[in-house]
Amino acid sequence: MWEEMGQIPDNSDLKRELKTHNKYKGLHSQSSQRVLEELAEAFNSWYGKRKNDSYANPPGHRKKNYYDQDGNRVHEEHPRSTVTWKQKGIRHDTENNRVRLSKGANHKEHPRAWEYILVEYETRPGVTVENLQQVRAVYDTAKGRWELHFVCKHEVETPDAPGNETAGIDLGIGNFAAVAYSTEEANLYPGNRLKQDGYYFPKEIAKCDDSGGEEATRLHRKWSERRTHFFHSLAKHIAETCVERGVGRVNIGKLAGVRKDENSDSKNWGKHGNLDLHEWAFDRFTRILTYKAKVKGIEVVEVSERDTSKTCCVCGREDSSQRVERGLYVCEECDAAFNVDVNGAENIRLDVNQSNSASAPRLGGDRSTGWLAQPGVYLHDLSCGFQLQEQVVDRKP
Repeated sequence: MWEEMGQIPDNSDLKRELKTHNKYKGLHSQSSQRVLEELAEAFNSWYGKRKNDSYANPPGHRKKNYYDQDGNRVHEEHPRSTVTWKQKGIRHDTENNRVRLSKGANHKEHPRAWEYILVEYETRPGVTVENLQQVRAVYDTAKGRWELHFVCKHEVETPDAPGNETAGIDLGIGNFAAVAYSTEEANLYPGNRLKQDGYYFPKEIAKCDDSGGEEATRLHRKWSERRTHFFHSLAKHIAETCVERGVGRVNIGKLAGVRKDENSDSKNWGKHGNLDLHEWAFDRFTRILTYKAKVKGIEVVEVSERDTSKTCCVCGREDSSQRVERGLYVCEECDAAFNVDVNGAENIRLDVNQSNSASAPRLGGDRSTGWLAQPGVYLHDLSCGFQLQEQVVDRKP
């Protein structure tokens, strides 16, 4: 199929073609399905990257390769790949802290025999394992051992909304997020940390002799962990700030299709621009923010961000030339000057694309505009999260 189409079929086609394969029966049927789903997800991600990045490597099938005495590459007997058991392959004995994991038909004396892997586990005092959804066997390279990760469903009672105010979030690459509040306050969260990692780690990985070796795997894992930590820290900081400001609803720009151009399958922003664009995990951050905000009673709503960056949030004038330079927005109609990302966030907060009068003034007469020009800037620190940066006054004319 690769030779004919230039790509791997999606997971539904893979399941249909491979369900009769002998190796498919080496795991529980749902576990084999999950392997193919992960394979399809990995290839789909690579297809998107390789259009603009000729150096993008295809996903590897094995975590590590071995070589025999003659220098020939041979795969290890048991590849260290993650295996997932879903609910039908799990029997949970809550009274005795045991989990039974179904074997594949090829590992039973008879394909229909009731045989399983029995696992006993211990938990910290006061911790119980309930509503088990998945069990994942993951090999920890650093510790040199296999671990079982339990995925449980935990219902949390949603509290009442902290207030009736609305905040707006404009997601970007330079400033990963700009947040505008109705309390005449705005915050910027630069994405410098993500961009630095995005340039550093690929170069270090490229230096590795084996792209699938231990060192490359370690670097990939560290890069992923740092990115995940950034997203969670940012979502937590925004959610907590919303509670303090009495925000019950957060409007966030809907960026689906942002990587595609009107006349082509994908945008071309140059070598570094494409790297930033395809590492821009806005959808993942939106999901993280949604559930963190929901736990605090805050609703997150995706709204259209069309023309929000080139429309004045004060008077409603729409003109792309008003972005006079990077980061600065000057309106020729009302003479206001402010940060371009904060302007976009304020338009998203007001949801101007749903307004009945798009040309009407956005800000009330009793509201100042100074906060639009001087937002608070929060920089990410790996040890203590986001910290407010001291303001520096720009005295250039």
